[in-house]
Amino acid sequence: MDSPAAPIAERRTNLSLPSDEILEEIFLRLPTPEALACASAVCATFRRVITDRLFLRRYRKLRPPPLLGLISDRGGGFHPAQAPHPSARLARALVDAADFTYSFVPKPKEGWLSPWHPRDVRDGRVLLDCRVPGKTVRTAFAVCDPVSRRYVVVPPVPEEDTAVQDGRLTELAPVLAPLGEDEDERSFKVICMAHYETNLVAFVFSSVTPQWCIAASRSWSSLGTGRPCGLRSSSDSDGCRGLSSFDCVGGCFYSASPWMDKFLVLDTRRMEFSVIHDHDGVYKKLRNLRGLPSGPHHMHHRQRPGQTRSLPSVVGRGEALEVFSLVRAHSSNVSPPCVYRSSQQSDGKCWQMDFVQLSRRYDYFTVGAAEGFLFLGATKGDQMGQDLVVAHDDIYNEAPLLETWDVDYFSLELRSSKLKKICMMKKPYFNHERVHSYFGFPPPLSTPTI
Repeated sequence: MDSPAAPIAERRTNLSLPSDEILEEIFLRLPTPEALACASAVCATFRRVITDRLFLRRYRKLRPPPLLGLISDRGGGFHPAQAPHPSARLARALVDAADFTYSFVPKPKEGWLSPWHPRDVRDGRVLLDCRVPGKTVRTAFAVCDPVSRRYVVVPPVPEEDTAVQDGRLTELAPVLAPLGEDEDERSFKVICMAHYETNLVAFVFSSVTPQWCIAASRSWSSLGTGRPCGLRSSSDSDGCRGLSSFDCVGGCFYSASPWMDKFLVLDTRRMEFSVIHDHDGVYKKLRNLRGLPSGPHHMHHRQRPGQTRSLPSVVGRGEALEVFSLVRAHSSNVSPPCVYRSSQQSDGKCWQMDFVQLSRRYDYFTVGAAEGFLFLGATKGDQMGQDLVVAHDDIYNEAPLLETWDVDYFSLELRSSKLKKICMMKKPYFNHERVHSYFGFPPPLSTPTI
């Protein structure tokens, strides 16, 4: 006689998992990457479906990758988001799996003594450069995936291409181009914006061809502006980041440096340069607010240790732009620090302004913007016991100089106006490092991007 449990056991044996298509629809509804990672650990079938490249592409379109940490551009490595940040656990998993020392990327050739330095981060990839000391053009590049440890070494821009331009080359600013909708996610493009005395040139390297080409060129005069006075490289002693500090929104790169009252724009879809001028006088309005210096050449009249120059940053909101400007970066008894948001209206011409008030505990500086976030660095004056004021090249006090300075980094979300601490770094006393935000999916959700 069969036991009562026999039919139940038989039914359990005959159970089968839903089809891959049904599983995909279920997994697409999981609310967070952490929940998706937990599901992938249940069984081999779940893991196979979840780690499929096409599925992950669908998931990423519905749920943008989380912010996992920051990357320093001068050997500081990766700084994971720290608790209580919501991505802290995912960030620790990334640290265990990835190599942010880039030891797996070989040097381009003998004689290149400079180490690899991160210059841009996008879509889980890191753009590295390696320079011959004292040479602007002789710069090799590499695009790598620190998780899969895959890389492609990109040769320098051909000297015959850079030599045919008018004037002296003053700066070469490399960036990773955003992927287009129909582009293979394993392909990439490196754009080098070359800044000459008379014109701007965009050199583009495609992993598909693979070779460099001249994709865009405009003279400063045709852009409706003269060449910026005092154009400098990103390593200047006053923290000015030259023209190499870009925010990417909707396939366009925006840079406010060094003008402050206008933006240089490179549209990567049309490969065209343009300039957005301060038609509505937004910059003049901000300049008149208490705490902001009286002119563009005095924007950096007061720099704290550990800080870099604060620049207006561009964040996208659909087809419109949001420009964030730090006002009253240094707290006072009268007014707290504020971030002013200038929102472009639907007509593309008028701008509306509001502000987000920050904590009085810190002195702030802007780091950049990406994926709907503005990034801020912040220091506390009590690290020295008294204020340090820097006016041009003069330091007005006799306090002992510290070798390092604790810098806290924050993200300000455009949608919610919420400020969250990401991590803390120890920085050189006078810091000229750039910091890049790293968005991505940690293992096992990450797939090779190269």
